[in-house]
Amino acid sequence: MTGPTDASVPDQPTGPDLAEIRQEIDDLAALSTEELVNPTPKLVAENEPTPRPTDAIGSEDWNEPA
Repeated sequence: MTGPTDASVPDQPTGPDLAEIRQEIDDLAALSTEELVNPTPKLVAENEPTPRPTDAIGSEDWNEPA
């Protein structure tokens, strides 16, 4: 089989609109592999604490009065 001939290919495709499926594919392609394999539940993502900076290891002054 060599492929479709000009007579067998319609000028205007018929069938369902694939825009929704294309959008879903684009959305999935934007995700990392880790997120696809091991997704974070929405509740966990919403309640995840915001990281804050801390002092570098070894920079504490233990001789400072409390």
